[in-house]
Amino acid sequence: MLVHPNFDPIAFSIGPLSVRWYGLMYLVGFGIAYTLGRVRIAKARPATISVTALDDLLFFCVLGVVIGGRLGYVLFYMPGHYAAHPLEALYVWHGGMSFHGGALGVTLAILLFTRARKIPLFAFSDIITAAIPIGLFFGRIANFINGELYGRPTDVAWAMVFPRDDDHLPRHPSQLYEAGLEGILLFIFLFIAVRRFHVLRKPGIESGLFLLGYGVCRIISEYFRQPDIQLGYLIGGTTMGQILSLPMIAFGIAFIWQARRAP
Repeated sequence: MLVHPNFDPIAFSIGPLSVRWYGLMYLVGFGIAYTLGRVRIAKARPATISVTALDDLLFFCVLGVVIGGRLGYVLFYMPGHYAAHPLEALYVWHGGMSFHGGALGVTLAILLFTRARKIPLFAFSDIITAAIPIGLFFGRIANFINGELYGRPTDVAWAMVFPRDDDHLPRHPSQLYEAGLEGILLFIFLFIAVRRFHVLRKPGIESGLFLLGYGVCRIISEYFRQPDIQLGYLIGGTTMGQILSLPMIAFGIAFIWQARRAP
């Protein structure tokens, strides 16, 4: 049995300014994902999107992730609590971000941006979705550092006791499982699928594969993750994360089907 390191939430301080690990991990994830996007645009032949367009979109994507992710957590996971304590919805440094909410925020940003700039939607979204697993990896590492979103009780050799767990039970380090599934495995899957199979290079295929792949990975990882205490298990023993992943799988299949039919 292992014990969570109980990291200091503050990575470093510069005078009165304190930088928290939670925000730092998100920043690193954004930075690497942005760099990957620039490389893909630079290598695209023929070029349909400029690097400048990605630069202009970055700010709106960050807003979409932060605002959408926080609103998604507030509305999907703890609506009663935040209705009684609305100001706490602004305390993002305490943790509590919903990927599904962040995905909706980024989707809205991309839709509005591509429409305003008259940029091909799926050609652009394919570049964005290819980089998202990198951000997901660092986001899950941030969850692990915070000791939040831990797993269900288990007796496996790598079970871990988390400081936020009042029961002090050995649990799955599910944050690391999700970092591996939603981050590393999904990134490798997209990288191999699109580059080895020419038919998958049609605009929209990669976006669909991402939605489908993430939905499947999230549903699997939820079997090891402790459900949020205020929600518990839902219909048929499912969790909120699994239910919210089902529409992603449906949209992913629809995008792939539509893109393959396109000339």
